[in-house]
Amino acid sequence: MKLIRYGAPGREKPGMLDAQGRIRDLSKIVPDIAGDALSQKGLAKLRKLKVDRLPLVRGTPRLGPCVGGVGNFIAIGLNYSDHAAESGMPIPKEPIIFNKAPTCICGPNDDTVMPKGATKLDYEVELGVVIGARARYLAKNKAMEAVAGYCLANDVSERVFQLERSGGQWAKGKGCETFGPLGPWLVTKDEIRDPQRLGLWLTVNGETRQHGSTRTMIFGVAHLVWYCSQFFVLEPGDVILTGTPPGVGLGMKPEPTFLKVGDVVRLGIDGLGEQRQKVVKFRM
Repeated sequence: MKLIRYGAPGREKPGMLDAQGRIRDLSKIVPDIAGDALSQKGLAKLRKLKVDRLPLVRGTPRLGPCVGGVGNFIAIGLNYSDHAAESGMPIPKEPIIFNKAPTCICGPNDDTVMPKGATKLDYEVELGVVIGARARYLAKNKAMEAVAGYCLANDVSERVFQLERSGGQWAKGKGCETFGPLGPWLVTKDEIRDPQRLGLWLTVNGETRQHGSTRTMIFGVAHLVWYCSQFFVLEPGDVILTGTPPGVGLGMKPEPTFLKVGDVVRLGIDGLGEQRQKVVKFRM
């Protein structure tokens, strides 16, 4: 299934894509694509629906983030060996975990707001893993049972805030407003045969910047879900971003090249759709 949320910011409705790629309304079936709706029982209920009998959503509504009510927005740093090399950092021996503020989550095609004082705005195409079951101290061979599905994400970053004013951590360079586009869809895991064989790409103003594959991850999806569960409880609707391949602005040669107001970023992952964001000035 491809699950979707559509409508005005903060008032999104749940939906599902039909075989023709049209949005069908789920608002009389579930309150949101969130929480219990993402459990095995919740997804089984949705699979039993006769999709063509659901109300058809007319027009082209705004797409919201594909997951609602995200409690824990987790990200993994330096999880592609070639990205670590371009960043001048050693390959980690264990996953590097940081958090993005849930308030940074936005729709896949919403504008990216340049934060006040930002000078080094960057992009990172990433595979997002959506949790579908409460998970604590998972066994390694049970980790994937906690996964509801996957989505496309852009781990937007401000490198001065993240690295030069970090205070030893990355959070304030990762959680600014609009720094977490999710979607367009949440694709249930039964539709993705192998999350470690997905192509990723990103362009800026039509120029290819990132092109890679999840097969070059240092730590795969199952390992990351298991690993995170050893340190905190995962809940349905939590999202884990799994790292980015090389080609970020910070690593460009002969010198870093960052985003500026007016730039258009496009990105995609095999089977998970595409996003488009335009960089705009901050306004109160």
